[in-house]
Amino acid sequence: MRFLADMGISPRTVSWLKSAGYDAIHLVEEGLEKLPDAEILVKARIEGRILLTVDLDFGYLLAVSGETLPSIILFRLGNESYEVINARLAEALNRFEIDLIAGAIISVSNSAFRMRRSPI
Repeated sequence: MRFLADMGISPRTVSWLKSAGYDAIHLVEEGLEKLPDAEILVKARIEGRILLTVDLDFGYLLAVSGETLPSIILFRLGNESYEVINARLAEALNRFEIDLIAGAIISVSNSAFRMRRSPI
């Protein structure tokens, strides 16, 4: 799987994904920290990446686009430190790998996961 981390995600999460063998990039690595949300979504789609974010706008943008991809993992945590995100992300990847490949939005909270297949 390939990942694109939005600005609310720590570069340490990207490093963790890379150390686990995943292809992962952060917007900062490419100098795209000011890229508008709609363009971030297009970038993830074109590059075949799963978008990691804390921004609710991406779910809306994907829904109104009618597209199936990219998949989005949306973190809605009280503590959004990279340690907490990494732990919840590991669990999400184990539980929803097939859904993420097919196209889905996974909402991750402290106590639950909510998955919706795309298009929404």
